[in-house]
Amino acid sequence: MGASAIEIRGLRKTYAGSAKSPPKEALKGVDLDIPAGSVFGLLGPNGAGKSTLINILAGLVIKSAGHVTIWGFDQDVNPRQSRAAIGVMPQELNLDPFFTPRAALEVQAGLYGVPKSQRRSDEILRLVGLEDKAEAYARALSGGMRRRLLLAKALVHSPHVLVLDEPTAGVDIELRQMLWENIRKLNREGMTIILTTHYLEEAEEMCDEIAIINHGAVVARDSTANLLARMDARTMIVVPEAAPKALPEMEGIRADRRGDGTIALTYHAGQTRAEDVLDAVRAAGIGIRDLRTEQADLEDVFLKLTQSA
Repeated sequence: MGASAIEIRGLRKTYAGSAKSPPKEALKGVDLDIPAGSVFGLLGPNGAGKSTLINILAGLVIKSAGHVTIWGFDQDVNPRQSRAAIGVMPQELNLDPFFTPRAALEVQAGLYGVPKSQRRSDEILRLVGLEDKAEAYARALSGGMRRRLLLAKALVHSPHVLVLDEPTAGVDIELRQMLWENIRKLNREGMTIILTTHYLEEAEEMCDEIAIINHGAVVARDSTANLLARMDARTMIVVPEAAPKALPEMEGIRADRRGDGTIALTYHAGQTRAEDVLDAVRAAGIGIRDLRTEQADLEDVFLKLTQSA
């Protein structure tokens, strides 16, 4: 095994069309190396191709072209070994409602051919905080507990690479923090983590490197620090005490009046301080009743990266 846990070259996937719809090219020649031992973020909007890429890695979708190597095993030459090297926590809550968590892990381990003497069901249940629910039926678990069980199932065969497909979508803050802690612990133990997410905050918090996929192609790939430096647009929303006669003027700041009477001041955090923005507001004679800040959302980031490309 080299420095890359996963190597992807020229990966393409085209879904067949029908009489009413043309074929859809979901992946358009993706090239990607994911370093071993890293937490790698895979970002993109709905329909960008993230799930197709993950399902190809997991062996659930057949690629149209290209090569995939997982932990040194070519997916075409050694399909069983490549699948055994990866575990996937899916976004959908696909659990058998009549299985207990312990039984679900035992069945999953059996499917991967893990001998009974090497199974770690109770250890994994402790890791995800489900040891007290080991004998409860899955249908009786809360949504958050079911998501924890999905993570547990992905770990039964001790994979080298763990893929988390939108693990915190729709979960509360407490569960999100628990998942983050588990991810950090597994990564410290040497596991490579691939995290797909919509949330820039989550990617910034967790990931060493990030790739952004849009319309089936990788539009950016860099370290988290470098990539976020390109996403440093901020918008300060000022609620004035009275309607201003003039908008603030200052180099590095764009001021716009919104329909609700607020003033939107857009600037780049790497070039302009928030204090300078406030000084410009005061210099324009505008009293501040309230204010808040907004960060560029992922759609804005995609547009910026696409234009710059």
